[in-house]
Amino acid sequence: MPSAGFRKILLRGDTKFAQTKHLDRWDATGKIRFIFGFEARDSLKARADELPADAYSFLERSPRYQIKTVPREKPERVKPEIVRERGYETIHLLEEMVAEFDYQPVACKKSYRMIVLRKRVGVDQGQMRLFEEYRYLFYITNDRKMTAEEVVFSANDRCDQENLIAQLKNGVHALTAPVDNLVSNWAYMVMASLAWSLKAWSALLVPVSPRHQAKHKAEKRTLLRMEFATFCAAFIQMPCQIVRGGRRLIYRLLSWNPWQGAFLRLVERLHSCWLC
Repeated sequence: MPSAGFRKILLRGDTKFAQTKHLDRWDATGKIRFIFGFEARDSLKARADELPADAYSFLERSPRYQIKTVPREKPERVKPEIVRERGYETIHLLEEMVAEFDYQPVACKKSYRMIVLRKRVGVDQGQMRLFEEYRYLFYITNDRKMTAEEVVFSANDRCDQENLIAQLKNGVHALTAPVDNLVSNWAYMVMASLAWSLKAWSALLVPVSPRHQAKHKAEKRTLLRMEFATFCAAFIQMPCQIVRGGRRLIYRLLSWNPWQGAFLRLVERLHSCWLC
């Protein structure tokens, strides 16, 4: 993979992708970092239990959604009360702690970092606590710079390919299969996928001026990762008045949005490409 021109590569995946026979080869390149989930075997659980108490630290997760305005009042949660009244068993997460140790898989000739995520959960039935137990998740990585917490957060993040699949499904609706035969649905999927490709192509084509390099690079990166619905609202569904006169067409934008600067730079780039 480095021979394809990539300077750095990050491989992530769950336990099904932890191909230990390839880890040494990937690590030897010096350009590939990997973070894979690892099967919670009894031997690993035993090593996690043998770690001293001070080897663990609490894992603090940030809120899932950052509220930029006044937080709204949450509706009353009625489902937990119904579950308790009917006596169903429920599992509650009490705390999360992380630690690490060196681990050498059988198929490897060198050891790597094994990150332990230990979850303490409580099992309730109705209003009675039945028992508490530890559950373990393991992650193997060759990254020696990230903290254990950062490794866990990185492993929990969605991969770019998963974002692409989500956008093809819910953004451009390329996977809806609206017609009655396989060939037509394939053609529809290809045409709808082109909309996403054009969106990514336009983001890569937005120029960056040296004077505002940091700002323009941030806009370009955000535009490249932008959801398709947001892209449509910012770049495509833009009210415009078209005036023909004096042997020219005049496009008058009738509203403003924060992306008009990037939009006009893109238009200028497209005009220069057309003139060339």
